[in-house]
Amino acid sequence: MDAKTIDLSDPRYFINRELSLLEFNRRVLEQAKDESNPLLERLRFLCIASSNLDEFFEIRVAGLKQQVAYKAAQLGPDQLSAAEQLRRIAETAHLLVADQYQVLNEILIPALNTEGIGFPRRTEWNARQARWVKRHFYRELMPVLSPIGLDPSHPFPRILNKSLNFMVSLEGRDAFGRDSAIAIVQAPRALPRIIQIPTELTGDRLEFVFLSSIIHAHVDDLFPGMRVTGCYQFRVTRNSDLFVEDEEVEDLLRALEGELHQRRFGDAVRLEVADECPAQMTRLLQHEFGLADEDIYRCKGPVNLQRMMAVPEMIDRPDLKFPPFSPSRPRRLPPGADMFDVIRRGDLLLHHPFQSFSPVVEFIRQAALDPAVLVIKQTLYRTGPDSPIVKTLVEAARAGKEVTVVVELKARFDEEANIELATRLQEAGAHVVYGVVGYKTHAKMLLVVRREGKQLRRYVHLSTGNYHPRTSRSYTDFGLFTCDNAIASDVQRIFHQLTAPGRASKLKKILQSPFTLHPRMLELIQREATHAAQGRPARIIAKMNALVEVNTIIALYEASRAGVQIDLIVRGICALRPGIPGVSEHIRVRSIVGRFLEHSRIFFFQNDDNPEAYLSSADWMGRNFFNRIESCLPIEDRRLRERIVKEGLENYLVDNTRAWELLSDGRYVRVKTAGRQRDAQQLLLEQLGEHQPLT
Repeated sequence: MDAKTIDLSDPRYFINRELSLLEFNRRVLEQAKDESNPLLERLRFLCIASSNLDEFFEIRVAGLKQQVAYKAAQLGPDQLSAAEQLRRIAETAHLLVADQYQVLNEILIPALNTEGIGFPRRTEWNARQARWVKRHFYRELMPVLSPIGLDPSHPFPRILNKSLNFMVSLEGRDAFGRDSAIAIVQAPRALPRIIQIPTELTGDRLEFVFLSSIIHAHVDDLFPGMRVTGCYQFRVTRNSDLFVEDEEVEDLLRALEGELHQRRFGDAVRLEVADECPAQMTRLLQHEFGLADEDIYRCKGPVNLQRMMAVPEMIDRPDLKFPPFSPSRPRRLPPGADMFDVIRRGDLLLHHPFQSFSPVVEFIRQAALDPAVLVIKQTLYRTGPDSPIVKTLVEAARAGKEVTVVVELKARFDEEANIELATRLQEAGAHVVYGVVGYKTHAKMLLVVRREGKQLRRYVHLSTGNYHPRTSRSYTDFGLFTCDNAIASDVQRIFHQLTAPGRASKLKKILQSPFTLHPRMLELIQREATHAAQGRPARIIAKMNALVEVNTIIALYEASRAGVQIDLIVRGICALRPGIPGVSEHIRVRSIVGRFLEHSRIFFFQNDDNPEAYLSSADWMGRNFFNRIESCLPIEDRRLRERIVKEGLENYLVDNTRAWELLSDGRYVRVKTAGRQRDAQQLLLEQLGEHQPLT
């Protein structure tokens, strides 16, 4: 085929997004196998992989099943039907689940046992431990368990999403002459799934028992006079994607409150059962939940590995965890500094988690207390429980300041928390809005208006990440403070769009979804292609969480064909296939999976040696370009731009410790390079901890 006639939209040139997401989960699971990670951190990675898979089924698989049920043909660029995607997902997910339990049973538990940390089975308890377990069962579990026998007057109970349950087979008759052969025992969510055995019973070891083991050991006591012939744990995963037609409701908050309850009982999409559960009982559950054979996952261990996340928190073994670190502060910003004075003297860049998030909290606190501050406006997407930022905004509103908060109620799995914080803010007198109907507010923006002499000055904070103090310790993100008048004016205009009707104003510097961000990105990619075709310096480096949007991928293919060297650092989903001759041979894609979750979005264009760099809240996905309010900020200060490129891009391109390279067939291989090991995240911890940047 002549190169000029290549159809860059050919489905062969695209990787399926769902299969790509499963590949990301495989990379996370590989961290649990990696002996260079501390042992308890490896257990955390296993739990994260399990949690990721839960959400994948709750949202992605659930959506595909709905497409099949309603015969809705929503083909992606790879042109795989929903049914074909489900088939391939099942093949991959079954292998992943088997791998998870192999890692737990054959790698992590033996290694933990060697370190004096055990998870003894029921058959391994000594007499004293067995007596303690029995007392614990009668004192803590028996009063809260409600076994239900299945008979005409006791239908199959409603099973909560992802809850721990047991199917019990019985023989004999009870006091009323009933001969229920099967009963269901549901474990309340309030019960801890991991219980530590008192140290006086374990000597110099730390030993834990699973809640499921305790219930198994004493399930007979729940059915006096009956004989228990089997007890098998199971868990059902349900469709958890909330559906609220924004335009059809008068009050989005109240509509979401009603929908949240239904999330617990959505359509079943996956059934996990104990590996030894007999086929007949498995079929009964399968029939009850309306699932196919490929939806059944047999588990060689606890059906919810995510609950083991509590174990590292219960163990004081620093030698088995990542070394603690103290994020630094820029030299310009000593504790107690006047934030407004510092920002007036020059833009301030923070790189989290290597640099502290506390200046962001301090800025809001100083704004709340400063009598010269008149207005505070902020977007909140995820904030976490007991957020100091929300608390400060409440205090500012009560103090009489004009506080406006755009709360994104539909931040997935944070809806309930966001409803609560919206209510708190409203009760304090803040203006709370939920953005624009049909568009999620995903931009991370903070605007403070302050009277200084005879003028009003606006101060702005823009970020690639959420205003969430806890995740700022585990997610990599950049945040910028500035009082640049053009940028501040743009932010103010965006807030006006979010709170009041009107046409979108033309912004001076900020690129915004759903208006200018996507077309401008295509223009910038095309500009690099033009430079390369004319023999001028051209290069693209982009870092993001996901790359899916079709036209952007096609533009990158065109730039590659023109000779542009393109390096993409994509943490998770990537639908682009690199390394295809005549299409993408100049594109490299790598993924970094390490101690911190890579979250920053950075876009760099060489532009004939007149480089441009952008920080953004948006990934290169259709939803970010067209269905969300996003911001993308050009970094014009040369020193800051060079720092962002060095720390956030070049540093990751030389990583040969935590990096994975994407092959054209959709597989990822670990990057291994001879010579000195380079771990991008570790280098940043060392550099920013020891040599605090001046900016």
